[in-house]
Amino acid sequence: MARGFFNVPTAVNEPVKGYAPGSPEREELLATYKEMFNSNIDVPMHINGEEVRTGNTKNITPPHDHKHVVGQYHVAEKSHVDMAISTALAAREAWSSVSWMERASIFLKAAELLAGPYRAKMNAATMIAQSKNVHQAEIDAACEMIDFFRFNVQYMTDIFKDQPDSAPGIWNRVEYRPLEGFVYAITPFNFTSIAANLPAAAALMGNVVVWKPSDHQAYSAQVIVDLFKEAGLPDGVINVVYGDPVMVTDTVLASPDFSGLHFTGSTHVFKHLWKQIGNNINNYKTYPRIVGETGGKDFIWVHNSSNPLQVATAITRGSFEFQGQKCSAASRAYIPASMWSAVKKHLIAQASEIKMGSPEDPSNYVNAVIHEGSFDKIASFLDAAKTDKDAEIIIGGGHDKSVGYFIEPTIIVAKNPKYTTMCTELFGPVMTIYVYEDAEWEASLKLVDETSEYALTGAIFSTDRYIVEKASKALENAAGNFYINDKPTGAVVGQQPFGGARASGTNDKAGSAQNLLRWTSVRLIKETFVTPQDYKYPYLG
Repeated sequence: MARGFFNVPTAVNEPVKGYAPGSPEREELLATYKEMFNSNIDVPMHINGEEVRTGNTKNITPPHDHKHVVGQYHVAEKSHVDMAISTALAAREAWSSVSWMERASIFLKAAELLAGPYRAKMNAATMIAQSKNVHQAEIDAACEMIDFFRFNVQYMTDIFKDQPDSAPGIWNRVEYRPLEGFVYAITPFNFTSIAANLPAAAALMGNVVVWKPSDHQAYSAQVIVDLFKEAGLPDGVINVVYGDPVMVTDTVLASPDFSGLHFTGSTHVFKHLWKQIGNNINNYKTYPRIVGETGGKDFIWVHNSSNPLQVATAITRGSFEFQGQKCSAASRAYIPASMWSAVKKHLIAQASEIKMGSPEDPSNYVNAVIHEGSFDKIASFLDAAKTDKDAEIIIGGGHDKSVGYFIEPTIIVAKNPKYTTMCTELFGPVMTIYVYEDAEWEASLKLVDETSEYALTGAIFSTDRYIVEKASKALENAAGNFYINDKPTGAVVGQQPFGGARASGTNDKAGSAQNLLRWTSVRLIKETFVTPQDYKYPYLG
């Protein structure tokens, strides 16, 4: 029982460690990486706080060294999914009733544990199984996850403070209840922080969760489970299952107690899930909340008032960081003809310096893509571009999967603005550029808006404020996160709430109060202090 109005610690963004040569954090992380890389981890499912092992396992292999096995994870049968659902529902009564301060304390503690003793382990797991370099892992697996936990607690209290006015003689108040059933969280391989936040955001608001991480993120998912357990998360609140996505999802969505989907993944899968939920709508006790962040075909549009070096740097960083495996990664650009030669020169110079290889070597800027399926898809587009009359590869284009799934950072120049790689999400380190005539800059904005079904992120470059205003208006619906004179990637929790519309998702802005509100069901309470005893109103005389 609360006996006061409590302020939570003010949320601040976790500082990004530099990992400079000779620094203590660099030495600790590389030593942890080596130890974990040469060990073998057995990843169970987690149901009601118990480790569940089925004996049906799949190997965990680093994408940059796919013949090396670092562990295995256990795969669920339908009975395990049923158990996860029933366990979550059994835990709901106690968890939904516990004071918000206790829930806040758990995730604030998780943030501090991650900032300290769990940092190297979380980063190393992400580097090994998701092939992220030192810098990428630090930003994602450590800092962003810490920020999610800290800021979500602050946003929760901000939500609770949003109360209605009360007329004299009455007291109006709203309760932000958790949803009545359970939430299903489906998380991607590419961001460890997103994998943690999707179940955690719902749980913080008092919900119970069945969580299916990506099979390719099982290593860091296990570290997340360990983190939550040490932070004090009660058994049954977040239950973790791996396995056939169709079987798991069919089982979950068949439950009458399904009350919400928190999803990050492909547009195709999300649309299918939405349809499946709709088909099952008569079976549910409540209307489920559907929150999804899906694909992107993120753009950089350039005006001739821009600085060529700044544009080139935005392309190099925006396209090649994280191996292009960010929903926000820049993958198409529109550059005026008068600037193209200067931008091209800078791009070639920057690309010549980029190193590619294992995350164990911090000097590697680009690492492997996640798995063979992703590699084969990207490679097929690159090979097609090499012979297509409408395309020219000016940088990269190589690929090799003999040791790891390595795709060279690649830039394609398209003669046709609707060329396939200008429209299709590849999810790899590939940028396609269309060079337009300077006088046709307004028409090029129309191209940007109409070329893709997605509307996640986008950037414009111009030093002319009239142009900035016109471009911003013309592209109003083309990106949920819009960047002016910067690359279209990077969304710091507490600073840039993240999400897009159109085929990119429901735009419920992870890293903001808007997202947390989706995991609540509001109850309005009106209390009248002096209750009327005469039914007659004054107009009746």
